[in-house]
Amino acid sequence: MIKYQQTEVLQKPPDAGFVYGISPAIRTLNNMVAAIARTNIPVLLFGETGTGKDAYARLIYRLSLRQETTLHKLDCTSFDPDRIARELRKLREGNSSSSSLDTVYLDNVQDLDMASQRALLSHLNECEDADYGMEHSLRLISSAASSLEAEVDSGRFRRELYFRLGGVCLRIPTLQERLEDIPAMVDQFLYKYSTLLKKDVPHLIDRYIQVLSAYHWPGNIRELENFARRAVLFSDIQMALSELQTTHARAEMLDASSHAPSLKLASRVASKRAERELILQALERTRWNRKRAARDLQISYKSLLYKIKQIGVSNGKTGEMRKDS
Repeated sequence: MIKYQQTEVLQKPPDAGFVYGISPAIRTLNNMVAAIARTNIPVLLFGETGTGKDAYARLIYRLSLRQETTLHKLDCTSFDPDRIARELRKLREGNSSSSSLDTVYLDNVQDLDMASQRALLSHLNECEDADYGMEHSLRLISSAASSLEAEVDSGRFRRELYFRLGGVCLRIPTLQERLEDIPAMVDQFLYKYSTLLKKDVPHLIDRYIQVLSAYHWPGNIRELENFARRAVLFSDIQMALSELQTTHARAEMLDASSHAPSLKLASRVASKRAERELILQALERTRWNRKRAARDLQISYKSLLYKIKQIGVSNGKTGEMRKDS
């Protein structure tokens, strides 16, 4: 086993806020990444929204033998069978005309419908037959929001495709599983946004770390990064903490302030919190295409716009929004 400390690129990678840490969960994951990155084994990454699947896909690519070539990211959320065949044929033809060893990153494979899964599997089999024994085959990295085993068992995901993509399956831990990494990650993000926004780095004291470590982080590391960005923007960590607690921790504050909480009130708070998390997941999954998110959530576009405004996330996400189509 390659030791974590011996892998220099893992100690200060460009995605340090996501992939660097001292927690047992992240060290175990990084050891596995270091061991498989230089092979051609297909890798399937799965984890909750905001845990860093993209960061790990890029890390595997950088540690691989193909780091001098191109990483092609294809978002499966917008795929149909024709586009799958077209995109992969184009990549394979590009590889065949050179000595490159490109990597293909299939993001959100859980969003492929059955027809698209069939088309993808068929094209991968064709590539394998044509490229057997040749140097220009594509290396596959895929990601999913959760383990695909339940999808396979229910018949919603093709078993053959699952085994084809998941030569090695790596689960990205949630932020709750790596609380020891919060101080280092916050420092990384504060420095990143202080540099980008040309502002002073806010001072992080132990009391703030205690508050951050006690929070449940439904948005995982991406939510922590957004917190750090707001702290730099406001030049005030306390203000960013207050916003975090006001927006996301109403249930915890109600429980702490009442010895006899109302069951009806607790149910309503829990329902609002669940609704917010579902909306954020849908928006992240569709890259903030709000019309598609509304269809996924089975509500009207107008209702979704109202709810986005109601939960107060639109201002913090404007840099990630796309035009709706």
